[in-house]
Amino acid sequence: MKKNYIFAITTVFMWSTLAAVVKLLLSDIPNLEALAISSYISSGFLLIVNVFTGKIKIMKSLIFKDIGIISGLGFIGLFVYSALYYYGLSQLTSQEACIVNYLWPIMLVIFSCIILKEKLTVMKAVAMVCSFVGIVVLSMGSGIGSEGNVTLGIVSCIIAAACYGLFSVLNKKCNYDQSISMMIFWLVATVCSTVLGLVTEDWVSLDGRQWLGMLWLGIVVDAIAYLLWAIALNGTGNTAKIANIAYLTPFLSLVVSALLLKEEITLRALIALVFIIGGILLQSLYEQRRKDKVN
Repeated sequence: MKKNYIFAITTVFMWSTLAAVVKLLLSDIPNLEALAISSYISSGFLLIVNVFTGKIKIMKSLIFKDIGIISGLGFIGLFVYSALYYYGLSQLTSQEACIVNYLWPIMLVIFSCIILKEKLTVMKAVAMVCSFVGIVVLSMGSGIGSEGNVTLGIVSCIIAAACYGLFSVLNKKCNYDQSISMMIFWLVATVCSTVLGLVTEDWVSLDGRQWLGMLWLGIVVDAIAYLLWAIALNGTGNTAKIANIAYLTPFLSLVVSALLLKEEITLRALIALVFIIGGILLQSLYEQRRKDKVN
């Protein structure tokens, strides 16, 4: 159990660097080019991992329909999500985009009620209201330190969060092997971002510092972190306690952004984050306590 907590906490630290590193890269590199290169690195790294562990053999058991479903999940959950989130990061400050991005847990709850027919409880409704209040608070006075269209940036991050929430529910329902699925997910993101990026953007050459950033995103944040997270969740008997650690990510992300980007951590951002994360965390803890009483 201790090992699983170490894996989970390590993953959270890795994920907390995403917004700041992407923001730094997007100052010199077009959005889709950054996504294409980091996705290529991630899918290639996961291919090596699957070959080394022998899991690549699972590919033989997948029929054309399975590949189509997994590819569709990758399109929604990693390509569309990442493309919209990257756009949001280019328009907002790192802390604003990261906070809005963490609407995805509440989106997961909403889609679970719609698709998995889970019951909409009072606590789930409270969590939704808290998240909505958080977005309103964040929107008040947004734009300080931003260089782009704040409204489009916030809308883009909200839609991105919805895509990832939908992806999480559908991925759980389909229940394919995650090592193989994640490899295909990132391969789909690579292909889609490359095709769209070459048509809509003027790509640039990368220097050594930018390649280091891409390697960090592709290998550490996109590949290793997801694998460690899956190992942590699958290796514990209490998934909720491990999953709740993920809510530390946006708070740590604010600190990383302040250190790397010199962004001031505003009171408005902290209040918005408390509403968004606090609501869904309260709901999660309530549901876990209710399950423990039943068992």
